[in-house]
Amino acid sequence: MKSNFAQVALFGKYQTLAPGAAGTTSRNALLDIAQFLHTMGCEVVIETETAGNMSIAGYAVMDVPGIGRHCDLGLVVGGDGTMLGIGRQLAPYNVPLIGINQGRLGFITDIRFNNFATALAPMLRGEYEEDHRNLMQARVMRDGHCVFDAMAMNDVVVNRGATSGMVELRVEVDGHFVSNQRADGLIIATPTGSSAYALSAGGPLLHPSIAGWVLVPIAPHTLSNRPIVIANSSEIAIEIVAGRDASASFDMQSLASLLHGDRIVVTRSQHHVRFLHPKGWTYFDTLRQKLHWNEGVA
Repeated sequence: MKSNFAQVALFGKYQTLAPGAAGTTSRNALLDIAQFLHTMGCEVVIETETAGNMSIAGYAVMDVPGIGRHCDLGLVVGGDGTMLGIGRQLAPYNVPLIGINQGRLGFITDIRFNNFATALAPMLRGEYEEDHRNLMQARVMRDGHCVFDAMAMNDVVVNRGATSGMVELRVEVDGHFVSNQRADGLIIATPTGSSAYALSAGGPLLHPSIAGWVLVPIAPHTLSNRPIVIANSSEIAIEIVAGRDASASFDMQSLASLLHGDRIVVTRSQHHVRFLHPKGWTYFDTLRQKLHWNEGVA
């Protein structure tokens, strides 16, 4: 039985490749997947940067907007960082994504490369679980003007400078004053990002179906300053009150240097990312496997 997806785009993790075996392995992995898709009756498209940096020829090539307009499915081969970048770019186009893990953790790239054909064949025939993840829209406001704007799938993080002390942050939710916090920083995480930096900083795990965000202080001065979960329909504003060289990051990729008085305003994006998983997949399977919850159990 042939694929339900006529045109499938391939994205590779090319940004961090060094010449030699790693690059060759990743290129060969993409070629193996492309050949498999061809046997399933799919028209294969290679994303422009992937094709150029990995010297892949013989397939149609499109940039991300072109893929968003024309392709039925995206296959992301790499780790969670690769998927975060592609997910943000394709979210406005509503193209579903499948992740094939060549990274370390694989919370959102959950198909192992050595098992990709067995896992993908039924999915391409329409046997899959669909999982929607909300995004955040974040703006840096300075003197009433937006000086930086970005989407985030994992988190928005306000950090102190590398060589300075704590920052003081004024936190508001829906225009209501919450607290002034002195800490190394503050994380606003989606359910997807709750298993990333927010978890390392002591935050809770949020199931993807929860319409919420978690605010997690980083090394707070006051020990009673604890993580809190709020509705993702809220608008969160963080103002830089004191501290030198503060910055904001969005999925740890986009950075903005901040001044006193700057406000980071976070709202729910109008877009979401569509993930497809093998039939029978659950979020708890991912947690059990990635966090090793099953170890030590007879």
